[in-house]
Amino acid sequence: MAKIIPFRAVRPTRDKVSLIASRSFQSYTSHELESRLRDNPFSFLHIVNPGYRYHKATSGEERYNLVRNRYQEFKEDRYFERDENPSFYIYKIVNRDGYEFNGIVAAASAQDYEDNVIKKHENTLEYKEQLFEKYLKTVGFNAEPVLLTYPDNDALAQIIKTLMSDRAEYEFTTTYRDTHYLWHVDDKETVKRISELFGSMDSLYIADGHHRSASSYLLAKDLEAENKNHTGNEAYNYFMSYLIPESDLQIFEFNRMVKDLNGLSKETFLIKLDALFRIENRGLEYYKPSKKHHFSMYLDGEFYSLYLRKNNYEITNALDALDAQILYLTILKPILGIEDLRNDQRIEYAHGRNDLAYVKMLVDSGQHQVGFGLIPVNIEEMKHIADEGLKMPPKSTYIEPKLRSGVTIYEF
Repeated sequence: MAKIIPFRAVRPTRDKVSLIASRSFQSYTSHELESRLRDNPFSFLHIVNPGYRYHKATSGEERYNLVRNRYQEFKEDRYFERDENPSFYIYKIVNRDGYEFNGIVAAASAQDYEDNVIKKHENTLEYKEQLFEKYLKTVGFNAEPVLLTYPDNDALAQIIKTLMSDRAEYEFTTTYRDTHYLWHVDDKETVKRISELFGSMDSLYIADGHHRSASSYLLAKDLEAENKNHTGNEAYNYFMSYLIPESDLQIFEFNRMVKDLNGLSKETFLIKLDALFRIENRGLEYYKPSKKHHFSMYLDGEFYSLYLRKNNYEITNALDALDAQILYLTILKPILGIEDLRNDQRIEYAHGRNDLAYVKMLVDSGQHQVGFGLIPVNIEEMKHIADEGLKMPPKSTYIEPKLRSGVTIYEF
């Protein structure tokens, strides 16, 4: 059963939350980053990019220590305050398209991660896990929750709806035109009931944040080994999560673009595809697939539809049926020679929010020679793969909501 507990968050004061909250550091261009660091002294980016003060790029232990120092300064200046009681935090996001996400920020168990109560669907890279564990161990906090999802639950939905009938403690809109709301929940009976409802669930699923989850688990094991008086109740045994019902997730596809045809002519490439796909030239028609095992291809100024010939492809498990895996096993690896989807420089990915027009633009510009469009993975596919202990190829899902850093902080 899932163990989800309240915690005493460190949070921005109400007057500064909109200034402090930031997107993930990696999502900013260098120009955007420079602008925000220059013009907003309260941005959380000053904490995670601490070398800006000294006009110096920092890395490794030097950067980690400076991150910790900047964080302590924000606390000393009272930009952040810590809640007095263990609490849950109802968090609502209404994105620019009017789509609404409602969930609960809480602490999830590292032991549940180890025991596969918290299930994974994506492979992680060991070096990234270890790198981020060192970062966490030095700075001593989580600033961006892992996104977990759970089966829709009427009782939890009613609690969230009731709590949201009061005015939110935070309400702010970002430059992305997403509006964020937070309600602080420390009533003991309500907190107990929320914990019990999560405790009745057999499984939770990681939607986004596999590396952060894995690193938090490594940290828990590391600190446990160092603590002779370990009890299992220490804060390091948990990691901050944002839990939302499955029906709230928005899952977009990741389309694929390849720089060349692996030495093949266009005609030879199409003939090789014909062995496994029924191919139709759509010309200038903007073709986007609408069914599983159907793909869009853009090549030499024209769109093509590719329909898998199922009599020539064997499906033995949930992963085999995944479109991203089919594309890899039938085209990317055997025909285009791409073995390593994560590190091969010949392949790039474009999430579905950019749509196929973006893929077309990059192929027309000559940056890539061919692009492939997929349909999004659905939640049931994702769960089946996790339940079977399998892992999707990299960049199989682009999942929203994307959370802000610095709104709730979990210290350990």
